[in-house]
Amino acid sequence: MARDDFVVGLDIGTTKICAIIGKANEEEQIDIIGIGTSPSRGLRKGVVVSLESTIQSIGQAIEEAERMAQLQVKSVYAGIAGGHIRGFTSKGTVPIAQNDRVITKRDIQRAINAAQAIVIPLDREVIHILPQEYIVDDMAGIKEPIGMSGVKLEAVVHIVTGAVTSAQNIIKGVNGAGFRVEDIILQPLASAEAVLTPEEKELGVVLVDIGGGTSDMVVFIENSIWYTSVLALGGDNITKDISIGLRTPIASAERIKKTYGCALSSLVGEDEMIPVPGVGAHGDRRLPRRILTEIIEPRTEEIFTLIREEIRKTGYEDLIAGGVVITGGASLMEGVPQLAGEILETPVRIGPPKGISGAVAKANSPIYATGVGLVMYGLLYRSTGRASMFTSDHLFSKVVTRMKEWFEEFF
Repeated sequence: MARDDFVVGLDIGTTKICAIIGKANEEEQIDIIGIGTSPSRGLRKGVVVSLESTIQSIGQAIEEAERMAQLQVKSVYAGIAGGHIRGFTSKGTVPIAQNDRVITKRDIQRAINAAQAIVIPLDREVIHILPQEYIVDDMAGIKEPIGMSGVKLEAVVHIVTGAVTSAQNIIKGVNGAGFRVEDIILQPLASAEAVLTPEEKELGVVLVDIGGGTSDMVVFIENSIWYTSVLALGGDNITKDISIGLRTPIASAERIKKTYGCALSSLVGEDEMIPVPGVGAHGDRRLPRRILTEIIEPRTEEIFTLIREEIRKTGYEDLIAGGVVITGGASLMEGVPQLAGEILETPVRIGPPKGISGAVAKANSPIYATGVGLVMYGLLYRSTGRASMFTSDHLFSKVVTRMKEWFEEFF
């Protein structure tokens, strides 16, 4: 199979690392031809804390996907997330250059360049520049200004930045496993591409991706991203609560959560019992499932309460007519959509990946939303010939340049 026939998405999460191999088919869908997963032993809340462990986990996941797809992987589109991610809106205004005052693609690029001409701290890197709208003279809300007439053009963009070191460590981890990073993509952005419909994006929707270490949020309004946020709570917090509350090992707590977990106590019968492994010399026990639910519900409620406050903080609460779409592993737990609907007071649905086909049926699960979305972005980037911002040379050269500028300014 030729290199350009397939794309590899690498979801580097706190709980698991997932490699997904996919290619576009004639029906404009994504054929998933390989999936590989491995426990994530080198990350905490989306940030690399042990490079060697991360390298091993990445290698295991990609090798498993290679065996399933029966091909050799050379490069990946990697996801990035974590509490270091920051998003903000910026504006840039330029005069129309042509004598006939007709807006061209070059004018749009000049306006976007003006919008990103801001001071960024030395330790941060721009990950995405996402246009929201254009303003021609006093006419706002324009999506495609090419060919329009005007005197000045203003671009409103959402800029996503992350810690330079986090991006560098992702690249080092992938390179150490023997592969190359084609580009780095914000993970909740990838998840949104995989699970949201065009109608939801146009109407206004919030995508919530509940991962192991973090819960990522993206707000779409009029088919553009208007807000991004990362909350430092996720499924691992629920697992730890279960481990402490039931006095059982973390691994057992994770299995119990996946098998018997429920986020709403009203959905659990009084006579339901579950097996609970003991710790050390303490033997296994059987406990009412309601006890488990009473541990899970407060933490899940806390996560959605924080999401509700984050939505209100955006100021776009009244513009989100499409409600909330929840994806990620924790979204599969019984009672999550009902509890989320009660707290957020808006329609809620669970979001599995859409527009995919192929022999790997399990790719339809919300667990794989980020990986599938990374494949979709990779195929899009290749088709448009987008140049990567995240080769190793690029990152390190930008850091060196910023350091030189800093020293020249102050010394």
